[in-house]
Amino acid sequence: MRLKIRFIMQKITCNDLKDTRSGFGAGLLEAGRRNPNVFALCADVIGSLKMGDFIKEFPDRFVQTGIAEANMVGISAGLALSGKIPFAGAFAGFISGRVYDQIRMTVAYSNLNVKIAASHAGITVGEDGATHQMMEDLGLMKMLPNMVVINPCDYNQTKMATLAAAEYVGPVYLRFGRPAVPNFTPADQPFEIGKAIVMNEGKDVSIFATGHLVWPALEAAYELDQKGISAEVIDIATIKPLDEEAVLKSVAKTKHVVTAEEHFMNGGMGDSICQLLARKLPAPVEMVAVDDHFGESGKPDELMRKFGLDTPHIIEAAMKAIAR
Repeated sequence: MRLKIRFIMQKITCNDLKDTRSGFGAGLLEAGRRNPNVFALCADVIGSLKMGDFIKEFPDRFVQTGIAEANMVGISAGLALSGKIPFAGAFAGFISGRVYDQIRMTVAYSNLNVKIAASHAGITVGEDGATHQMMEDLGLMKMLPNMVVINPCDYNQTKMATLAAAEYVGPVYLRFGRPAVPNFTPADQPFEIGKAIVMNEGKDVSIFATGHLVWPALEAAYELDQKGISAEVIDIATIKPLDEEAVLKSVAKTKHVVTAEEHFMNGGMGDSICQLLARKLPAPVEMVAVDDHFGESGKPDELMRKFGLDTPHIIEAAMKAIAR
């Protein structure tokens, strides 16, 4: 990923690259320090989910279940029923797909205070290939009643989202990734579940982005500005509940929409925005997402380009939306 320190109306700077999974690890440790009821569970991927510091400081509040994600969710449900705040961690492909029935019936239906921590999500898992590149998880999780779905954009936001998830009472799905990506949100910016963040104000097109696509959306806004197009970039970190007020306010101003996400087009954030606009404020929409194809092995940046999840494709989508 390129680093560009520049911006249009608001100063947004990036000085380093960090993986969002490390933001989760830092947030989990801080949540554990704040609340003795916070527990961590892991399905044999401690290093991948950056749980090591939590385990070192709170060994009595950690459960290693091994490669048994369904059992891990069941244990988490029991902990929640006893007043604990369990974070059940595994790769997104396994914790959302393999364990969907347990999450649906034991956690969501029962409305238990369980946090599902899903790492290595999306196509940026890279060389692990299609079996690990979970790009339907946001759709699976947002369809569950009672489930909050969060997809933060960088290290800092993931840390703050983890702290917010620990304080929220109810089921939460928290998604993060493996590669190092630009870290650009303020370290002390509080995370409010259900609230979108306007990253850059504009008047010609609204770009709604989530997760790893927020930084490319900001890059696209810069490039569009050079073409005389004013793009509003909004970070949709909470997929569910969607900040409908923020979406409608922006689209009422710009009249043109782009959605950008590292997920399948079907069922993702863009799908939720399209449903909202169809009901309340019809507008031209272009979607930057994976269009009904499994992934493949490759370098994360190469795959993002191949599947159209990068800055040039967001710019192209914005131009198409405005032209419609």
